[in-house]
Amino acid sequence: MSNYQSIGVIGAGAWGTALAQTAASAGRSVTLWSFEQDVADAINNKHENTIYLPDVALEKSIMATTAMSELDACDAILAVAPAQHLRRVLESFLPYAQPGVPIALCAKGIEQSSLSMMTDVLSETIPGAVPAVLSGPSFAIDTAKGLPTAVTLACADEAIGADLVEALGTTRFRPYLANDLVGAEIGGAVKNVLAIACGISEGRGLGKSAHAALISRGFAEMTRLALALGAQRETLSGLCGLGDLVLTCSSPQSRNMSCGLALGRGMHLDDILSSRKAVTEGVASAPAVVALAKRHGIEMPICEAVDTILKGDVSVEEAIEALLARPFTLETA
Repeated sequence: MSNYQSIGVIGAGAWGTALAQTAASAGRSVTLWSFEQDVADAINNKHENTIYLPDVALEKSIMATTAMSELDACDAILAVAPAQHLRRVLESFLPYAQPGVPIALCAKGIEQSSLSMMTDVLSETIPGAVPAVLSGPSFAIDTAKGLPTAVTLACADEAIGADLVEALGTTRFRPYLANDLVGAEIGGAVKNVLAIACGISEGRGLGKSAHAALISRGFAEMTRLALALGAQRETLSGLCGLGDLVLTCSSPQSRNMSCGLALGRGMHLDDILSSRKAVTEGVASAPAVVALAKRHGIEMPICEAVDTILKGDVSVEEAIEALLARPFTLETA
């Protein structure tokens, strides 16, 4: 039996709500923190997140709150706040964090202002916490509905990681244990940027061959950056790397791919983002990924092209032509 019987979830968006549902289905006591009072009220009174995950009946045992203090007795925490807001949210949780509490980071991104990974943000804000990373090919709606899902749970402490797997795992939600937090983080952050590229290609009607090329060459970019930061190559070939990349780049259900799809069809970025309630992480991560790659001397032309499009520096057509005009090279390069 897991030592972690009570789970706190920070962030009541679609993914945070889905993870709360999974933990409750696994028999854990779940407290879900929401920034918005109306979201917490809907979960408590209607047992549904009517704003971010509508039409999914939630476990009645899930308790939603807007008070961070309600998480103080939780055995483990899942931090699901968007990457660019994680630092502020963790600082708010600090007064209530138990010494040595495991905090699994579930947001996928790199902090723009500092180029910090989410594990770095955690170590700077709550240094006594035990970090873990939960990442993999998982749409919130699938997970919340109990459809089969497999993810990576990375933790340097094998015993704590195994305990978290036991606490969260079910026959329908299968975490696979790893010890490479860097690889798990980079896979999750970079795939969102690449999904925008694949969406642009689809929206522009460039065909499935171009789509496959973007995934495979994008995977090479992801791997180069991860290895430069100390990750293990096999991590990127697993669920949190290649698995997540394939899912996110292959379905308009992905917020990042659908954003690229709209860009490829000629919509303006501001109009796309203003029409959404949920965060499109790849838009915020693109400049950070590119800056981090340049810091380490890593070439990432697809991610760079996405970044220039998002900034409005070049048109979609100009970015595509620049990519296609690049010199021929070895496939391993």
